[in-house]
Amino acid sequence: MTHAQVVVLAGPSGAGKSRLAERLGHPVLRLDDFYRQGDDPGLPRITHGPNAGMVDWDDPASWSHDEAVRALHELCTTGAVEVPVYEIALNSRRGTRRLELAGADRVVAEGIFAPEVVADCERLGLLAAAFCITQHPVVTFWRRLTRDLREHRKPPLVLVLRGIALLRDQRRIVAHAVAQGCRPATPDQAFAALGARL
Repeated sequence: MTHAQVVVLAGPSGAGKSRLAERLGHPVLRLDDFYRQGDDPGLPRITHGPNAGMVDWDDPASWSHDEAVRALHELCTTGAVEVPVYEIALNSRRGTRRLELAGADRVVAEGIFAPEVVADCERLGLLAAAFCITQHPVVTFWRRLTRDLREHRKPPLVLVLRGIALLRDQRRIVAHAVAQGCRPATPDQAFAALGARL
């Protein structure tokens, strides 16, 4: 028996997914915690540009899709799940945490690979809504860069170069999310729509 349904928040890194998830007040499953270990030899690599040869952390192949879907299903159907805690600066998991519904009937699944779970959630009867959070590319670039520098996620030059690449790629990222079933919206628009719907 399903105890909860999933609100999927997709969108470019830095668009405001995490802040919106906090505003909604539901339990949050951080899909970015399901990244593969940084020493996994099968990780995809950037093949061109200034970051050529580095791991492509924006490629869905760097992420454990099936594990994330299983965690969502377990959380929604049993009320609790043990999930990994990923340290981006170390490219490694640093333990686990227990995530519980605690009586909630909605759970937010947010992360840059969130579009990849929309079809699974719908197939499993778990999907409540799916949004692609988007803002002006320059706003997203600046918010992402200041956050990543503050959290020391990667060396500054890597963050700047990655940020520029993502700035140029934002339109494609949003289009992909929409093609997977997400509705494009600003954080405020999504908050208002979810408040009215849920």
